[in-house]
Amino acid sequence: MKRNVLKVSLMFFLLAGSVSSFAQCKEWKWPEDKATAEEKNVLYTDAVKNGHYKQAVAPHQWLITNAPNLNTSIYINGAEMFDKLADQEKDLVKKQVYVDSLMIMYDMRIQNCGEESSVMARKALSFYKFNINSAKGAEVLPIMDKAFQLNGNNIMDGLLLPYMQAVRISALKYKNLSEDQILEKYDMVSAIVDAKIKKTQSEQKPIDKLKKTKDDIDAILLTLVKFDCDRVKSTLAPKFKQNPTDIALAKKIFGFMLQGKCTEDPLWLEAGEAIHAVEKDYGLAKNLGVRYLTGDNIEKADFYLKEALEIAPGNPEKAEVLILQGSIASRKGAKGEARELFRQAASTDPNNKEAYEKIGDLYFNSFNDCKKMENQADDRAVYLIAYDYYAKAGASQKMGASKSNFPSKEDIFLVNYSQGQSIRVGCWIGESTTVRTRD
Repeated sequence: MKRNVLKVSLMFFLLAGSVSSFAQCKEWKWPEDKATAEEKNVLYTDAVKNGHYKQAVAPHQWLITNAPNLNTSIYINGAEMFDKLADQEKDLVKKQVYVDSLMIMYDMRIQNCGEESSVMARKALSFYKFNINSAKGAEVLPIMDKAFQLNGNNIMDGLLLPYMQAVRISALKYKNLSEDQILEKYDMVSAIVDAKIKKTQSEQKPIDKLKKTKDDIDAILLTLVKFDCDRVKSTLAPKFKQNPTDIALAKKIFGFMLQGKCTEDPLWLEAGEAIHAVEKDYGLAKNLGVRYLTGDNIEKADFYLKEALEIAPGNPEKAEVLILQGSIASRKGAKGEARELFRQAASTDPNNKEAYEKIGDLYFNSFNDCKKMENQADDRAVYLIAYDYYAKAGASQKMGASKSNFPSKEDIFLVNYSQGQSIRVGCWIGESTTVRTRD
């Protein structure tokens, strides 16, 4: 069997260099011996359909030799045949022969039938699949480069991540790429992913897989090129300053600085704002809002959080933004407004317990605003109502802090209150709770 397979492979190599001039193969072009060709076509196609790939080799070889322009199907089926044989073969020598034969199927299809761009993409993916960890590993990236050059933004999605993985192996194992070359190849594949995401969004189709691919590609780059804050600022920032509308560059800066934990730098915010101005995104708007909130830029925080609320994909995301907006209102001292936003969050997403904790914080911190200094039982009622909300949130530590500030037994005795009695908490709170003591 080994000798036969080697013979088939050798013949394919010879044929690849001597086939007739380019011709399309969509229509059936039977050779002079049509009867034999029809017989061989039935024999090999039946064998392929039934998974008897070794039996398909001989009749398929006859067609490749005697009718190379017969039809595109002989190359499509031939690729399937040798792919399966290579997958199944345990002997490494025989396996490589099948792989080489598979590559020749792609080459002969291009030479005889055209469709170079799409066929080259398939060849690149197959070459990667079988050779990335073999002695031919160094040949993977050049073949992929050719596929990308031919297809551009139309390259198949399945080649995007393998391309960057091939870049990594070339850089680390074969050490044949400089950092500038790595960045050049990353820029190319990253721009294609961005274009695909934009096109997919315009077609109102899911982009989750493409975003995951983009994240994985970025992660690989960070294993090859160290992008700390200084490098981003020294290599990418000057280009961005010259062209602040370069969204692809802004995305790189934003992503690298996010992963490098450089989000305190104004450059990160500038890049994020540039991206958001062109491509509205919930996660980006929320992150910008949070960062500005952390930096006490309430005006900008409020702006981006309002944008995030408008484009939030679902109720859990809306609740997150409402809680952040409530935090802004709280910082402004507008406790009633803050509470309303927290209540909206709790109503929007009942599973989000943080909203109750935030209301509890508002009440807990209202002692000085609401105390009348007439009696401790009424003044400390804010801690009773705070405890109620912390309990809803399951915030045990804050429940303990509230309980330690409950009125004492003496405090409630002096105003003739009893344990478990319902009382109304005044001030801006205006809610009822039950009397409890800390002792």
